[in-house]
Amino acid sequence: MTRMGMAVMQTLESLSDALDTAGDIHSIVRTMKALSAASIRQFEQAEEALGDYARTVDLGLTALLHDRHARGLPLPRTGAAGSSRTALIVIGSERGLCGRYNETVARHALDRIDGPDTLLAVIGLRATARLESAGHSVDTLFTLPGSVAGLSDLVQSVIVQSDRWQREDGIGRIRVVHNRREGHALAKPVERQLLPLPDAYLESLLDAPWPGPGLPFFRMSPPALLSWLVQQRLFVSLYRALAEALASEHATRLAAMQGAERNIEERRADLMQAYRVKRQETITRELMDVVSGVEAVRTVEE
Repeated sequence: MTRMGMAVMQTLESLSDALDTAGDIHSIVRTMKALSAASIRQFEQAEEALGDYARTVDLGLTALLHDRHARGLPLPRTGAAGSSRTALIVIGSERGLCGRYNETVARHALDRIDGPDTLLAVIGLRATARLESAGHSVDTLFTLPGSVAGLSDLVQSVIVQSDRWQREDGIGRIRVVHNRREGHALAKPVERQLLPLPDAYLESLLDAPWPGPGLPFFRMSPPALLSWLVQQRLFVSLYRALAEALASEHATRLAAMQGAERNIEERRADLMQAYRVKRQETITRELMDVVSGVEAVRTVEE
């Protein structure tokens, strides 16, 4: 075989390898699309399932607030007293391939940091890298779970840590920043105040009518009941924030994978066309070599 023929064969082999690689990547992208689509629904269902429990906690707070109001007491204090320090919790992602998801939430969080006195906690390694590259050290790092089953344990860990912040670090306010899906926006940054419970929220509960003929009574001491209800409300708020953030992450990753799939399909079509052209060139060249050989033999015989 001539040197030119060998070069053509090498080109065909490289095109064949590129087609195989593109096919493997396409299979991975399709798998990630399926996983993201399933995960979105799982986290949305987890948030919906929390609705009844959230309403129960709200009813407990409503009964307590009505009791305080009947005794002429003001709205209760639900945060640590005597401190103006803030803890900011930022929810990012543990894995990449989700577009500008972490950049969006990190940029929003940077605008909410109240100077060097703010305690910064991050859930997710990717957002941590973004914030540290912007010059903000992370005080506490949490790891995101891989499924809905791990959400409750993570929320409990954050609640325990938040209690430690209030007792040992003098934190008076805790806020959370995360992405959530809203309309056509797959990752819109939002902020929630976890502690103290917003006065507007407590006033809305106090103004809401009780859904029964009379208020329930409770035997637990009001301060102990208030503390327990605040902890449960914190659990609900954190769980919802995490579920919304993870649903947004997987929606962003799904969109990224859909774009990647289109690009891969276009690339595979181009490679296949190039492979067919090169293969036809190879066949034509080999036929020409055969014809030339026959002509050379005939000339010698004559």
